[in-house]
Amino acid sequence: MADAQDNHGGLLFPPIERIQKEAHISSFKQYEDMYKQSIEDPESFWKEIAKQFYWKSEPTGKFFDYNFDSRKGPIFIKWMEGATTNICYNALDRNIDRGLGSKIAFHWEGNNPEDGGHITFNKLYEQVCKFSNVLKSMGLKKGDRVAIYMPMIIELVVALLACARIGVIHSIVFAGFSSESLAERILDASCRAIITSDGVWRGNKLLNLKHIVDEAIIICEKRGHKVERCIVVRHLSPSDEIITEDGDGDCTTEPPAKRPSRQLKIQWSDRDSWWHKLMELQDAVCEPEWMDAEDPLFMLYTSGSTGKPKGVLHTVAGYMLYSATTFKYVFDYQPDDIYWCTADVGWITGHTYVCYGPLNNGATGIIFEGVPFYPDAGRFWQIVDKYKVTKFYTAPTAIRALMKFGDDFVTRHKRTSLKILGTVGEPINPEAWLWYYNVVGNKRCAVVDTFWQTETGGHVITPLPGATVTKPGSATFPFFGIVPALLDEEGKEITEAGKEGYLVFKQPWPGIMRTVFGNHERFETTYFKKFHGYYCTGDGAKKDADGYIWVTGRIDDMVNVSGHLLSTAEIESALVEHAAVSEAAVVSHPHKIKGECTYCFVTLKEGFSFSKDLSVELKNKVREKIGPFAQPDFVQEAPGLPKTRSGKIMRRILRKIAVGDKEVGDISTLADETVIDKLFQLRPADA
Repeated sequence: MADAQDNHGGLLFPPIERIQKEAHISSFKQYEDMYKQSIEDPESFWKEIAKQFYWKSEPTGKFFDYNFDSRKGPIFIKWMEGATTNICYNALDRNIDRGLGSKIAFHWEGNNPEDGGHITFNKLYEQVCKFSNVLKSMGLKKGDRVAIYMPMIIELVVALLACARIGVIHSIVFAGFSSESLAERILDASCRAIITSDGVWRGNKLLNLKHIVDEAIIICEKRGHKVERCIVVRHLSPSDEIITEDGDGDCTTEPPAKRPSRQLKIQWSDRDSWWHKLMELQDAVCEPEWMDAEDPLFMLYTSGSTGKPKGVLHTVAGYMLYSATTFKYVFDYQPDDIYWCTADVGWITGHTYVCYGPLNNGATGIIFEGVPFYPDAGRFWQIVDKYKVTKFYTAPTAIRALMKFGDDFVTRHKRTSLKILGTVGEPINPEAWLWYYNVVGNKRCAVVDTFWQTETGGHVITPLPGATVTKPGSATFPFFGIVPALLDEEGKEITEAGKEGYLVFKQPWPGIMRTVFGNHERFETTYFKKFHGYYCTGDGAKKDADGYIWVTGRIDDMVNVSGHLLSTAEIESALVEHAAVSEAAVVSHPHKIKGECTYCFVTLKEGFSFSKDLSVELKNKVREKIGPFAQPDFVQEAPGLPKTRSGKIMRRILRKIAVGDKEVGDISTLADETVIDKLFQLRPADA
């Protein structure tokens, strides 16, 4: 396929003919017609899609209703109110009834290339029903909350679907968060139980997940909340191994010989139960709880600009429609596809595009426990060949990290099965996009650069592989039902090409979040009060002369590190807990691999001096408080911070200092202008 130039000299990539031939949406005209219907007559558009799913009863009220303007009353979004369904029933029972019972739902690929397995829709149904009965036997019921802190194993999907089957709201926490962060999420949701595993290997590193969970439970107890039950998957030990408990309650599990040789010691208490022991006692049939369309399905915590994570709440029917529809069209899902999203289910990408979206289309997916660089940097492509993956979805961070190893780790594998390559989590730079297209895809695959958020439930700006002419670095055009706009600080719509503004949306789609768990006022303030009548993403974007949307990244006090959205306030809070620190300010800093990293300015208390050892201590403090992925890359001494006369820290200036740009702009409002020169002098040499 010949690449064309756009009118600004950039590359244009038309749809690839072999993909276009089989595509659900095979021309831009077809996309435009469907898009027009989806925004002008959303009821008829989504009603037609809803016919694909099983409904116990039809809507009794309006098909959809909403208010995006807090001046007119409380913010609300409702889709298919009064209808009843169950997302687990649609993901499993409905597909089995369609004759897909013997089809593989998931291949499981372990951390070690020798570890693997698979599960069919029939077997997944059986396991989900059994675990649903386990949860019911513990007294858990519709509306209760359960935390899940697990590695990427099939039991994680079983637990998620079992919660959905009986109406329990799952709160999955990425198994890389610290015990403090896990406790914070358990407390906010008042979780009655937690599901975890003994441990997990990530590359050559053995993580004791049970120990992290135990510490989190102790923190919860100290703050007045009791976690009643802890269910533990025995993941590291062979299924036939006898595990003995010694007198003090400890038990030791040993990994199979083919993994690195090391023991993992875990504590045991009366609240703990082994998953496999509980499952032995249960029936393989469990009637689903029929849920109202607007009943809560799950909450997922995302960092907030105040530092306190917010529980983004999604509901049953709208999320089901949107996750399934975006999966079908953006990845152009076909029945014989082998689909692989590399994301962890601890993030929204894993919820929507590892679990719910693929399962509700009857797709075969892959659950990958490991990391891209173990045992070497060709692991992704080895797995692609092993399973003949056709649709592949990963983060720009991973792509950039793999690029530095050169092309050989890619080209030694065939990759001929690949058709569509997706990116997620952050804007992808054109250099990485082109490497992905030219080297990984061998110029034979469509690249879909998807923009969306935990809050949106699914893709909101994205190419469609059979219809969209793509531009490297642009998320291109809105998905069905999405009406974007760009606003300036005064809330006026920007129509000028190339001018950056706040990316907002004018009307709801089925998958949009409904509230922040337990704090609707925060939901309204965070997303709807900056610009009345609009959902504000917190991201900046611009449109080019052809109408393509280019997302430029966070505008508010957030940092996107390797696709993980981190609150600068949360990191600052961790830093000031150190005895030496009186004040801290955190900003984003460009990073070749991660996209962004954190750059921290710390003001020390009297009697303390800045040193390399202190810098290491502060970095470790953030690791312990939030998680390893949040560790700052730079810590700089700051005798003072640039503040306005009212005491507000000028982060705009700190971002300039972090990158060494002395064009700091207007400083007339600063209380002390001399602090800027001091901060430039103290910049680390490697920044």
